[in-house]
Amino acid sequence: MATLLKPLLALLLLSLPLFDISVGVSATTMTFYNKCTHPVWPGIQPSAGQPILARGGFKLLPKKSYSLRLPPGWSGRMWGRHGCTFDKNGRGRCATGDCGGALFCEGIGGTPPATLAEITLGKDQDFYDVSLVDGYNLAISITPFRGSGKCSYAGCVSDLNNICPVGLQVRSHDNIIVACKSACSAFNSARYCCTGDFATPQSCKPTAYSKIFKSACPKAYSYAYDDPTSIATCTGGSYLVTFCPHH
Repeated sequence: MATLLKPLLALLLLSLPLFDISVGVSATTMTFYNKCTHPVWPGIQPSAGQPILARGGFKLLPKKSYSLRLPPGWSGRMWGRHGCTFDKNGRGRCATGDCGGALFCEGIGGTPPATLAEITLGKDQDFYDVSLVDGYNLAISITPFRGSGKCSYAGCVSDLNNICPVGLQVRSHDNIIVACKSACSAFNSARYCCTGDFATPQSCKPTAYSKIFKSACPKAYSYAYDDPTSIATCTGGSYLVTFCPHH
């Protein structure tokens, strides 16, 4: 996987000055790259107290990238919306990941199911992951570069829509599976949601559904307490978020 990504990383690093910002060598950048065969509308939701970046959403055409600067200490989540239609005023809807029917999410999160990429920039170490806790709609990966430490890859490369259990499937008007719900969202059970009597790592264990997700995407969160194999760390890095990395 890392070998295949090296040419893409090199290409994007060379192209960064063409995009949004001129930043110092030590600045943290997040580059979004759409490797899908269709447009993706990335959404960005900051954590509480953090600034909204790029108005919280934009359109990204196939094989295009977009870079932005992450303020020191920033944390938040990113996801991909697809099947979107917006009018000239930025109002409309997306088939998956919709954020209140707007092109610019302006701090609003995506409607599950949506694959999430999450990051927290720390003074000494950054933490990042890809999460299926809110379900799955698009394959996403996070690849760090220019950093030190382990700086491992995180993501869900497999297309879970192809193996989504019947009870979790979300279908379009033409009966195509466009997303896969989490078991928590589908069944609203404490056991699947890790709530109530199951609100601790000791009591909330993997389920048959989370095991399907984990088997397909071992480098992503499959349920709320799936920490040991899911959180990645890097120091002083910048990050490439790729949609449909399997293409």
